[in-house]
Amino acid sequence: MTEFARPAPDEYAPYFQTYLDKVPSGVTDILGHLKSQGLIWLNLLRTLDDAGAEYRYAEGKWSVKEMVGHLIDTERTFTFRALWIGRGAPEDQPGMDQDLWVERAGSHDRPLAALWREQHVCRTDHVYLFRSLDQTAIERRGTADNKALSVRAIPWVIAGHEKHHLDVLKERYGLG
Repeated sequence: MTEFARPAPDEYAPYFQTYLDKVPSGVTDILGHLKSQGLIWLNLLRTLDDAGAEYRYAEGKWSVKEMVGHLIDTERTFTFRALWIGRGAPEDQPGMDQDLWVERAGSHDRPLAALWREQHVCRTDHVYLFRSLDQTAIERRGTADNKALSVRAIPWVIAGHEKHHLDVLKERYGLG
């Protein structure tokens, strides 16, 4: 059985430490945690209607819909990095400009139900991909945005990034 043990600090950019710190210390099965976390999002988003999901807590901030679109894009990007590095491709993966991507994704204009369905399908697909990797692939290291990154670190970063946005939804949007 493959294992995604909590990564060491040299397996990811220092910036991502804030995300890893958001994954509870008792988590040992990060893929099970991702699956559970995905269901939390699904249930939270099902409580909103489109008008509620268009809320922005301040001028220039993302709407709930845009945040969901951002989470989908970010998870897809990181999962592609896991596939790329896991298969042994040596090239550096580019960074992403999250604000540009959110602006161009059009998530704010999409139905919320379409977004939460897409998020659920992506999460399910990504957990299957992670489970398909053997231990050699999980332990591979590469670079993304000119910074070290291991395949092992990626699901942990995804989980922490998502927890960060769940916290924002609670603190600034009054949800959850």
